[in-house]
Amino acid sequence: MRGVTVRPHRGLRWVAGVSVALTLASCVGASTPTDNRGSRGALMIHGTGDVSLDPSQIPAFRTHGYDWAWSGLGELFDHDDLTMVNLECPATDIVDPEPKAFTFRCDPKALPAARRAGVDVVSQANNHTYDQGPAGLVDSLDAIHAAGLTSVGAGANETEALRAAMFEIHGWTVAVVGIDQVLDPLDQVAGPSKPGTAAGHDFRLALRAVRDAAASSDLVFVMIHWGVELERRPRTYQVRQAHRMIDAGADVIFGSHPHVLQPMETYRGRPIFYSLGNFVWPRISQEASATAIAEVVVAADGAIQARTLPIEIVSSGHPVLAAGPEERGHVRFPVSATWSMLMWAGPRRPERHR
Repeated sequence: MRGVTVRPHRGLRWVAGVSVALTLASCVGASTPTDNRGSRGALMIHGTGDVSLDPSQIPAFRTHGYDWAWSGLGELFDHDDLTMVNLECPATDIVDPEPKAFTFRCDPKALPAARRAGVDVVSQANNHTYDQGPAGLVDSLDAIHAAGLTSVGAGANETEALRAAMFEIHGWTVAVVGIDQVLDPLDQVAGPSKPGTAAGHDFRLALRAVRDAAASSDLVFVMIHWGVELERRPRTYQVRQAHRMIDAGADVIFGSHPHVLQPMETYRGRPIFYSLGNFVWPRISQEASATAIAEVVVAADGAIQARTLPIEIVSSGHPVLAAGPEERGHVRFPVSATWSMLMWAGPRRPERHR
């Protein structure tokens, strides 16, 4: 990431008790916080699916080190403007596991390697962030910030969990919002004075977070943890919710949780990546290891291109980008996830004009 200013985010403390062309040129209007369109430059932004930096889940890190997790990407994230990943574990030394079938705990020492690789934004809006309890969650957020990364989707309270991260990049104000709909345990959602993840099953809170972000930015990216594991297409409610988030002001949606790729849709000219599958993750099967990175390019005039870059998790914790330019077109999505299924909703009345 280069030439980026991160708006200050106050520290978190808690005491335990397919390539498509789009355009936004006509959509950045009255809500734009700055009138500097003439000085804007192009943006390249990447989003990924699930990332684990837990050496007990991926023992290869003990042998190869944490830089190895990112070494198969050809420095892709070093040459973009913003990279967002879903960190599927709390990065903490606190050991206080929740009573659940699978609990993860990332090594905080792994975070500087992610930063060196060009990762900028870490979403903690997922069902494993709370695996080491509320103190582990808040400790993870502190560790993320100490490593020079920005967190979204979780916080010491509801307000912090729902707050967008803001970046000033090449004349654009870019907002990133994290939303978590997958709850394990059910009480992991942040409350007025309780640490946790953002929104949970209260979709009104998610829409409010998107609207608030849109009111003070030019572009809104939503990272959302949702859906059903191993399903190859989104549920009907997800399609409806994605469209409502775009109506509320979202420009790009990066989805995660199913652990497999799902199709990309465009609605009102905005790309929706329903699931980006696994990324830095154990190689569990060939199907789950064939994955992708989302790439979004915003031209200076607002024109957008969105595509997926093919990735294979060749061994546990080691995703590798397709070797040559001829291989980097777009991922072939499952035939079962048809475009007609995705496009059923049609246009709806926008909740915010852009």
